[in-house]
Order: sequence, then structure tokens, then C-alpha cells
Amino acid sequence: MKPPLIGVSTSITVDTSPERAYVNTAYLSAIQAAGGIPVLLPPRLDGDALATLWRRLEGLVLTGGGDIDPARFGEARHAATDDVAPARDALELDLVHRALADDVPLFAICRGVQVVNVALGGSLYQDIAGEYRDAADAKRTPLRHSQAEPRDQPTHPVKVLGEGTRLAAIVGALELAVNSMHHQAIKTLGRGLREVAWAPDGIIEGVELADGDRFVVGVQWHPEELVARDPVARSLFAALVGEARRRASRSTRV
Repeated sequence: MKPPLIGVSTSITVDTSPERAYVNTAYLSAIQAAGGIPVLLPPRLDGDALATLWRRLEGLVLTGGGDIDPARFGEARHAATDDVAPARDALELDLVHRALADDVPLFAICRGVQVVNVALGGSLYQDIAGEYRDAADAKRTPLRHSQAEPRDQPTHPVKVLGEGTRLAAIVGALELAVNSMHHQAIKTLGRGLREVAWAPDGIIEGVELADGDRFVVGVQWHPEELVARDPVARSLFAALVGEARRRASRSTRV
């Protein structure tokens, strides 16, 4: 079977000229190492172009990046909310609904997991330092979720729910060491999602679709930066590509 084509959402510059679409190459390397072929999906694609590409894709990765417009989940903008790109929001929210409608395997990373949550009606802490820590249990020790260490260095543990979860089956462990490069996080969970991993301070670090027959997995950390040293990170991309291959073998999409 041919390697499956995996759509990869890109960032877009905000308030710069010329406007540019871009993505960190770590995502592309991780997908290729797992046996997939990455296909970039930038904002500003017109409807026909996106539809043509979508028909050829067998998997989707939503990447990290700037903040989602809080109007998308019914809130005013926090002072710390930054790098909001409406064109990117529109594309990625649309991609989530396409993936769900067409049963396309979806792996969401950092911002990506937040996009999935918002697409399904959930909300976000717009700034962990300014919102979550005020609301959190005082017994929890707050973490620094925007690390200063190199991107490929794990900085805190994550606990994984083991009983009946796709994430635990993929990673084969109940505790992981992960990197952390975000200042926002899931607040209220979107419809049909369940939380399956947590940081020590209670921040949700992993979600999946409660409907276990469909591959929708999201993590708040950046496994694409860890694949060179971490078999768990490689397993996440391998699971996506493997599922994309299986779906391609029986796909009826036209």
C-alpha cells in the first residue's frame, strides 16, 4: 500500500507584510519517519482547493501555534491572548468537522487539541497564569507550562488514564515525561471528548473522542520535538499513520 497522505495545518503570520504560511519542520519529519507523507494545509485555501486536497487525505495533524479567537467560545479577549489568526481558526475548525464527518484519523497537538475542544463546544483558559491558577485547588503546585528549556527536553510529568483509553494503548505507560510550550489550556470539555491525561497541577494534557471507534487523539505537549529520543513520541505518530493506512484500505470517500 502507498504511504498515506497526512494533512498538516500551518500557522500564518499576523500583522506582517507579506503574509506567510509556515510550519515547523519537526512535524513533517515525524510524519515521514512514521511512514506518512505530509501535505500542508495553509489558511487562505479556497473552497475548491481545500475540497480537492481533502478527498486525497487519509489522516490529519493539527499543529501548535498562536491563540484561538476567544469569541469562538463566547468570551472576551484576555490581555494575554496573542497571535490570533482568524483565517487559521476558520480553516482548522472546519477541518475538525470534516474529519469527524468523514471518519478521518485526527491527531491534535498543543493548539490543535484546543481547536478540537472549541470545535466541539468547549472553552479554554486564555492564560494559565492569570486564570487557571486563580481557580485551581490551592493544594496543587502550579507548573510553568511555557518552558525555557530546549524544545526537545521534557520538563514535567503527565499521568495517563489507563483503563480503556486509546492514548494509554498507544503509549504503553501511565506516566510520561513531556515538554511544555503553551500558556492556554482546556477549561470546559467539548461534546463527546473525554480527558485522558493530566499535568500534576490538574491541567488537561490529553483528550480523545469518547467514541472509541474513531481515532481522535489530542495532546497538549509537543511530541514532534521528542521523536529523536522518545519512543512514546514516535508511537503517537505511528498510531496515526497506521490508522490512516487502515482507513485508506477501506475508504469509500470520493
